[in-house]
Amino acid sequence: MAQRLQVIGNYLSPYVRKVLVCLELKGLDYAIDPITPFYGDEAFARLSPLRRVPVLLDGELVLNDSSVICQYLEDKYPQPALYPADIAQRAQARWLEEYADTRLADLLIWRLFYQLAIRRHIFREGTDEAVVRKAREVQIPAALDYLEGVLPAAGYLFGAPSIADISLASYFRTASFVRYAVDAARWPRTAAFVERVLALEPFRKLARYEDAMLRLPPPAQRDALAAIGAPLTAWTHGTATPRRGVPRG
Repeated sequence: MAQRLQVIGNYLSPYVRKVLVCLELKGLDYAIDPITPFYGDEAFARLSPLRRVPVLLDGELVLNDSSVICQYLEDKYPQPALYPADIAQRAQARWLEEYADTRLADLLIWRLFYQLAIRRHIFREGTDEAVVRKAREVQIPAALDYLEGVLPAAGYLFGAPSIADISLASYFRTASFVRYAVDAARWPRTAAFVERVLALEPFRKLARYEDAMLRLPPPAQRDALAAIGAPLTAWTHGTATPRRGVPRG
């Protein structure tokens, strides 16, 4: 019997969601320690030197970074494939994954979600309204203009759902927690694409867990997830008080 995979990382994180959707689409058994990275203990810091999620544990193997983890899962469990077989399309899919993990992460997560949710509710700090305003009015529209030109009018980017579709949609899902949605009148392809991908069964399954913990303080989230049957680990690296991670950039 194959050893159960273990994931450390919060359901609300787009990086974690990307890995969980890959696991779900591949039908792999896993357990999750759904900690907020800011609440990780010293053992978590040894597993994740940048104090970031997700972390994948496969027996003695420890992997960090969502892109590294998803590629590992693809290599070890190649069916169903989440990377296109065609070399050129595979390169394009990896680029869009990278664009999501860098540009969309910077805009939707660090300039919106972090400012409006994490700073307020984790660190009890004020929001930098200038950062949020510039992101909403200038930077995010520019990113959406780009996506509107590359996303399909129907279906998925490369036929079947791929790492590119999963990655892009994951960031818009987290942005929705701070009431951000793509303007369908201005960016109809992007809005329809996000809705289509988030309607996939793995995203809908994970949304149940996300919604259950969304407005709870991190120390209370694990109990709420246990109550609705989330596949939790028997152990946790979570703590009761927050601590900042390694600065970005």
